[in-house]
Amino acid sequence: MELNRRAAELCDEMLRWAQALRVVVHRCPSGATIVDCGVHAPGGLEAGVQLARVCLADLGKVELAADPRLPLPRVVVRTDHPAAACMGAQYAGWALRLGDYFAMASGPMRAAAAKEPLFEKLPLAERPPRAVGVLETHRLPPPAVCRDVAAQCGVPAEGLILLVARTSSLAGMVQVVARSLETALHKLFELGFNLSQVEAGFGAAPLPPPASTDTQAMGRTNDAVLYGSEVVLWIRADDATLQQLGPRLPSQASPHYGTPFLELLRRSGGDFYALDPLLFGPAAITLCNLDSGRVFRFGQIAAERLAAMLGLP
Repeated sequence: MELNRRAAELCDEMLRWAQALRVVVHRCPSGATIVDCGVHAPGGLEAGVQLARVCLADLGKVELAADPRLPLPRVVVRTDHPAAACMGAQYAGWALRLGDYFAMASGPMRAAAAKEPLFEKLPLAERPPRAVGVLETHRLPPPAVCRDVAAQCGVPAEGLILLVARTSSLAGMVQVVARSLETALHKLFELGFNLSQVEAGFGAAPLPPPASTDTQAMGRTNDAVLYGSEVVLWIRADDATLQQLGPRLPSQASPHYGTPFLELLRRSGGDFYALDPLLFGPAAITLCNLDSGRVFRFGQIAAERLAAMLGLP
């Protein structure tokens, strides 16, 4: 799918429109290109949309639309390449740590590094000339981090592009909420379903109000997905399999359902990657069987619960 090539071409376009997007481009001493989308730069809604598109390797569409249940916009995502876009690129499966630097890393550079176990099962690893990643963190990466990431991706430092945003920035919140569809794909993957049978996907989740801290933003964005997101998948499978899998896909299937995400994060010692991976899922999911023509729906939107969590009127 040339995930990194697609994302790099989108980044080239972003750099040409950096001022309009309110992002700031830095050239790291290592030679890497760093795009500040919401650490020191103001960024914004459009920067968040472009950030989400990069996360998806530009294999999906990302838009903002009115939410029918809440007084908030919602982030809408669709793709005809769900496995590649969501699991090969968008999934934040790389806990990037070097010294005192930490970031949740996503984007197609993960397919270049191919260090995660999922790349042993999904044929999405690649060796591109340029690698593109998205970092969710409060600090721009120092030269040592850029060199390390480039080495792990098998590209020269000048071939690395890193887009960075704090979770609490407007762009950062948009790109996190744009993961509603990805949570469904990840849940299917964890349950052993063959993702090549998923032909298309749609997801939507409300964009929460601004947060004063990155930790609060992490809580709000994850609660927005867990309690307010809607996903539709078009799948080729037998009806019995979908009826068996379906009840396990929405967030309410988790024993942790109903507990605010910040409380769960506190119990894990603040380690996002220590949380139960089966916790993450959409609030409601509809499975459209392309073989049988039948439609199955599981879970439900918990709009009132989410409104209370977010402090909405």
